Amino acid sequence: MSMLGKTPQPSPACSATPAYAASAKIHPRGVKGRYRSFKWWASVLLLAYWHLAPLIRWDRGPGAPSQAILADMAGRRGYFFFIEIWPQEVYFLTGLLFFAAIALFLMTSLVGRVWCGFLCWQTVYTDLFVAVERLVIGERNQRIAFDRAPLSAGKLAKKALVNVIWLAIAAACGIGFTLYFGDAFEMLRDIFTGQASTATYGAIAVVGGLCFLLAGYAREQVCIYMCPYARFQSAMFDEHSLIISYEAWRGEARGPAPANRDFTGRGHCVDCLACVQACPTGIDIRNGNQLACIGCGLCIDACNQVMDRFKLPHGLVSYDSSANLAARGEGRSGGLRLIRPRTLAYGAILALVASVMLFRLTTRPDVDVNVLHERAPLFVQMSDGSIRNGYVYKILNMKSEDRTFKLRLAGIEGATITVVGGEDSVAEAEMQVPRDSVGSFRLYVTIPADKVVSKSMPVSFQLTGPGRQVKTETLFAGPDR
Repeated sequence: MSMLGKTPQPSPACSATPAYAASAKIHPRGVKGRYRSFKWWASVLLLAYWHLAPLIRWDRGPGAPSQAILADMAGRRGYFFFIEIWPQEVYFLTGLLFFAAIALFLMTSLVGRVWCGFLCWQTVYTDLFVAVERLVIGERNQRIAFDRAPLSAGKLAKKALVNVIWLAIAAACGIGFTLYFGDAFEMLRDIFTGQASTATYGAIAVVGGLCFLLAGYAREQVCIYMCPYARFQSAMFDEHSLIISYEAWRGEARGPAPANRDFTGRGHCVDCLACVQACPTGIDIRNGNQLACIGCGLCIDACNQVMDRFKLPHGLVSYDSSANLAARGEGRSGGLRLIRPRTLAYGAILALVASVMLFRLTTRPDVDVNVLHERAPLFVQMSDGSIRNGYVYKILNMKSEDRTFKLRLAGIEGATITVVGGEDSVAEAEMQVPRDSVGSFRLYVTIPADKVVSKSMPVSFQLTGPGRQVKTETLFAGPDR
C-alpha cells in the first residue's frame, strides 16, 4: 500500500526517549576543613567590601563628592580615592579590564580555578543561599527528603521562609550595587523612606532579581553552561598548574571499607561518594579534571574527613599538579614550579599594562581643550578687508579649583580674538573656567587680509594657564587666492 500523504509516526522506543536529560537539583553536603573555612572567610571579606566600600569617605575639597568609590553618572566621571576619571579617559577602564583578564589567566595557570571556587560572586551567593537552606531545612539528606515529600502546610511554610530570606539577601545585593552610583548615605535614606528614584528601585530589582534567580535556582547551571570561562580555562593549564586531583595510584582499586580496616593490598578509596556529595556542581573528581570543576576544594575536605575516620593519610584528593601526581605515583618526590614560560609571559604582560597605566595616570594633563570651527558661514570678510572665522572653544578644567586661562593665536601678527559675552578684538583673550567643569566659549578670530595666504590656512591656538600651556592646531578659512 502506498504511504504517500501519510505522516510518518515515530516508533514507541523513539518517542519514549527524551531529547535531553533534565538536570537534577544538587544538594551539596556540608563539610568542615581548610578549604571550607577559607571559602567562608573569602565570602565574608568580599561581602563586607561590597556593602561597606561605598560608605568610605574621602575628602576632595568643598563642592566635590566625598565618597571614596563612586561612579558619578550625572557628573560623568568616576572616583576611586584620589583618582578621578573623566569620560575621555575611558581607556583607563579598558586597561583595568585587560589587566584583570591577564591577572585571571596568571592565577589560573598557577593555582587553577581559584577565582571560580572562592572569589566569583556566583559562588559566594550560591554558598550563602545553600547555607540558608541548610539552616531552615537541614543537611543534605534532609533536603533531599524534603524535596521528595508531598506538598503540605509545613513544607510550604519552610519553602516560603527560605525564599523570603533569599529575597532579603538579593535585595541587599541590589542595594549594595546602587550605592556605588550616588552618595551612599543619602541613597540609603531615600531607599528606605521611599524617596529614591524609579531608576534606583529598578536597578535594585534587576540586580537583586538576578542574584535571587542565579544563586537560588540556576546555581551550578551558571558555572557549567552560562559562564564562558569554563570553556577556555583549560587552555591556561599545563602539567604544573595546581588543580583538584585524585591520586588514582593510591585510591584504586576502590571498594567498600574492609571490616577490619586493614587496607593492605588495596586502594584507600572506600567509594563512599563523600567527594561527590560535597561538590557544588555534582561531579566525581575521581574521573579526572572536568569542565564543571570550579576548584573549590570541598571534595578535599570531605575526603580528608573520611581518611581521618580510617586513620589514613590525607591527600587522596588534593590540590596538586598533574606533574607532582605522576611523580608520586612513580615513587619520586615532586614540587611546585611557579616560574615557567607561561607564567613569566603573563607576568610580563601584567607588568607592562600596569606600567603604562601608571605612567598615563601620573603624567596626564589637568586641562584639555577642543576646538570646533563653525560651518555656516565658513568665513566673513569685514569692511576693512580682514577675514573673520567663528569657533567654539571648549576648556576642560580637571582640577578642583577655579582657573583663569589666556588664549591667543600663535604666530600671526595682527590677529585678534573676540569672545562672545567677553572682551572684544584683543590679541589675548581671558577665560575663566570653574573647577571640575567644561567651559564652552564662542569666539571670533579676525586676521588681516594680507596674512590669509590660502582658503584653508593652518593656525594654532595657544592656551596658557597656571603651570600649563596647551597648543591646538585647527584651520582658518578664507577666500580663494
